Amino acid sequence: MSLRERSRQLVESRAFQYFITAVILGNAATLGLETSPVLHERYGSALHVIDVTALTIFVVELLLRLFVHGLRFFRDPWNVFDLAIVSVALAPASSAFTVLRAMRILRVLRLVSVVPSMRRVVSALLTAMPGMVSIAGLLVLVLYVAGVMATKLFAHTAPEWFGSLGQSIFTLFQIMTGDSWSEVAREVMAKQPLAWIFFVGFLVVSAFTVLNLFIAVAVSAMEAEHRAEQSAAESVEGPTPIPAQDRAVLAEVRALRAELRELRAELSERQPV
Repeated sequence: MSLRERSRQLVESRAFQYFITAVILGNAATLGLETSPVLHERYGSALHVIDVTALTIFVVELLLRLFVHGLRFFRDPWNVFDLAIVSVALAPASSAFTVLRAMRILRVLRLVSVVPSMRRVVSALLTAMPGMVSIAGLLVLVLYVAGVMATKLFAHTAPEWFGSLGQSIFTLFQIMTGDSWSEVAREVMAKQPLAWIFFVGFLVVSAFTVLNLFIAVAVSAMEAEHRAEQSAAESVEGPTPIPAQDRAVLAEVRALRAELRELRAELSERQPV
């Protein structure tokens, strides 16, 4: 067995993937601990050693993958992502690269490619993006129309909330999220009692209808992704095997059909011509 083949078996083994996942999680925890001034002062050296060790493992892993896959390594977006993050981590620790080095924590996102359920969710979200963009456009349109109406209706009543179109849109966005919307509505209703019609109508259209469309599109995309995975698995694994009990029933049915055919043949022979 060649060296490349042995390296391929090592890189593609489940134990190696679990090990890299554990290193990613450990490195993410180390980077989080470094944000604490107290812990950094006490254990800064140990945390630095762990960070350098994890970075060395990441570099060795990437080199192994490059050796195994060659130029095909760059066809996988997650491999390119890993290469970019490790390259950023190898940048000099100067003030100009401080922000880039902080981006090492993004490598924990590689867990998405390891955990099938996360991968399914991300794929479903990417599939649902066109529908979500359309819903977002509808939401922007609703906010704009309602913002113009609110500015016209309540600018003099509550100028701190609806004094301009920008203030109105921001206030309506706050109302849409449910953040203290009753306080805004009651303040306006104290001077304009019928203002509840506008606020209730806006909440029904925005929060209870448009926002729920996002959930509907995401769930529909996840169901489609799940069905696609099931179809792919069935095409690879072949048809689902029949249980032993069902096979016995089918055998009995076939035997009964054979006996019926024999009885029909005997009856047809006994009938007079």
